Amino acid sequence: MNATAGGADVRISDRMGLRPGMTVQELGWDEDVDDELRVAIEDAIDADLVDGDHGDVVDAVMLWWRKADGDLVDALVDSLTDLVGGGAIWLLTPKIGRPGAVDPAEITEAAPVAGLSTTTTIPACQDWTATRLVAPKTR
Repeated sequence: MNATAGGADVRISDRMGLRPGMTVQELGWDEDVDDELRVAIEDAIDADLVDGDHGDVVDAVMLWWRKADGDLVDALVDSLTDLVGGGAIWLLTPKIGRPGAVDPAEITEAAPVAGLSTTTTIPACQDWTATRLVAPKTR
């Protein structure tokens, strides 16, 4: 699976369940994010990503997260603010061995504290891994 330029971009957005008409909120943007992945997602939803000041519900959240970014539980709870019921948070973390990598155990521990379940983890692009988090159906 490779999410670089070209046809592979479509495949990563498909794997993330992103379709035209969806609103995707991006949180945690910084200079190190993967712009090709961002463009692929914008192409898939046929719209720009919205930021934390959007002020309306969103279908999915892309949360870029690095080890030094603070408390992951707080960030996940904050990510739920605008998320529509049944929507997913895609937690994007640097791959193991890359600067800022997050131990997968930290994600596993933080998700249930924030009221979320981890459903899948995929390689999003060359330097980032995407973990899908959702609110459990039986709350």
